[in-house]
Parts: sequence; C-alpha cells; structure tokens
Amino acid sequence: MTAVIETHGLTKRYRGGRLAVDRLDLTVPEGSVFGFLGPNGSGKTTTIRMLMGLIEPTAGTARVLGGTIPGAERSVLPRVGALIEGPALYGYLSGRDNLTRYDRADPTADPRTRRTRVAAALDRVGLTPAADRAAKTYSLGMKQRLGLAAALLQPRGLLVLDEPTNGLDPQGMREIRALVRELAADGTTVFLSSHLLDEIEQVCTHTAVMARGRLLVQGPVAELAAGTRGRLTVVTPDPGDAARLLTELGVAGVSVGDDGRVTAEPPGADTDLADLNAALVRGGVRVRGFGVEKASLEDAFVALTGEGFDVAG
Repeated sequence: MTAVIETHGLTKRYRGGRLAVDRLDLTVPEGSVFGFLGPNGSGKTTTIRMLMGLIEPTAGTARVLGGTIPGAERSVLPRVGALIEGPALYGYLSGRDNLTRYDRADPTADPRTRRTRVAAALDRVGLTPAADRAAKTYSLGMKQRLGLAAALLQPRGLLVLDEPTNGLDPQGMREIRALVRELAADGTTVFLSSHLLDEIEQVCTHTAVMARGRLLVQGPVAELAAGTRGRLTVVTPDPGDAARLLTELGVAGVSVGDDGRVTAEPPGADTDLADLNAALVRGGVRVRGFGVEKASLEDAFVALTGEGFDVAG
C-alpha cells in the first residue's frame, strides 16, 4: 500500500535540550483516515508542524505525498489541506470573504472558478446561511467549520486536521465525522489528531499512539483494540457485594464505576466464567448482566500509555 506520509528517525530537539519527538517512524497509508493520539506533551503537534514544513527537524526524514519535507513544500503543500491549532481568520471580513482571500493567496487556484468553489466549500461545512456575517461573530464551532472549508477549497490528496470537532455541538460533530468519511471515500487521505478517543474509533481506519515523544504503536484501529484484553463486567443492583465477592474469589482489578457496573480483569484460562457467575448468585448477588466486554480503543490507549483519557496536546 502506498504511503502518503512516511517518516524515518524523525527527531526534534528544542533549545535547552528538550526532546519533543524521538526517532519517529510513521507510515500513513493512502486512502486511510489516520488518527494521531497521544497524551499532553507527547509530540503530536510538533510532528504535524514538521510534516507541514512549519519547523525543521533536528534529524531524520519525512516524505509527504512523495516529496521530501523540508525541501519540496512548493510542490507538495498545494495538494494538502490543513487545519492546525484552529483557523487564523480576519474577524472583520465575512466568512465568504475570508475564503476568497485564502483562495487568492494560493498560486495554483483558478480565479475563474473561485466564486463557485468558495460557495461549494461553505455549503459543504454547513455555513452558507452565515456566509456573509463577519467572522468575529462566529462561535468557536463555526470558526472551526470555516477553517475546514478553507482546507477544502480545492481537491486535496491529503487533509491534515488538528482537533477538527473542537467547539462543535453533537450534531456538528456528527456532520464533520460524516464529511471526513465522505472525503476518504472520494480518495482523500485524512490525517487527524483528536483528544476524543471515541471519535478516532468511530471515524478512523488506522491510528498511531505517541507518548513522551516516541511512537508506541501504529496500525489498523481494529487490530489495536483487538490486541488488548477486554474487561469482565457485571451488571447488578448489588455492586458492593459483587465487588467484594469477586475480590475474595481472586479476581484482579475489581472496581465499581459511577454507573454502578462492576468491572475487573478477565480471569485466566483455568477459571470458568460460568463458575464465577454461579458463585455471585450463591452469594446473594442479583446478576442482571455478566460477561467479558470487547476492549475499546480507550482500553488499548490506557494499557499502552498508562495515562488517562485526557490526551489533548
């Protein structure tokens, strides 16, 4: 499979010796929706800046759409749409005029089709009704939409999105996710970072997880989750008794969630789940649900990084 982004030993060390990215070997397959995950300070944003030619690496190489970065920005970047760390907008201009100015700054843009392309980009992100309002009156979610529209003014081989659903309401998040899937179906490779693990799981085909500047794992989302053990889950109106009995039976990692569900590490192959269930019932626990739930991407992330759910940065 052709790689749209490929790095080898990519490294960034800032003045003072701080190592932000450490020998990164990353491969983003063509046609994928690639989720980039990592805790605060993991090096995600620094990596994206290097890939877009905004900062130079200390060592290593990066290729984007077949061109070496830094060096091939003039030929590569016109084929890349990017929304990084929020859009930079002229607040006194309307949404439509902002896009027009972005398009005029693109030497590859055809001025004869500018009006049509701007209108189509606004419509695609649902901003047509607000197109002639000043951008300074836009909500954070609307500004995100306008930044995404700017990235879609022309057909792109690669779309790089940093927190694309930031500030959006649930309906807006669903619309942007649907748009990402549509773009991927049309052949655009989408590379996105997000602090929403369920977003990565719902939208992405592939993912990479970073921590402390180093790549921990990369590959298809389904394989990453499948490689992590699920959790034993008990649904009962007697969570305290269930947790106590499971602990007495030697089950590890027993905890009671805010929703009252009792979870634990799955027992080993020498323990029959049916026997555990029967022991709970004999102990007076009213069991309404019992089994091992499939591991989620969040489970895999926590297992890899040892860190919690806040993975912005």
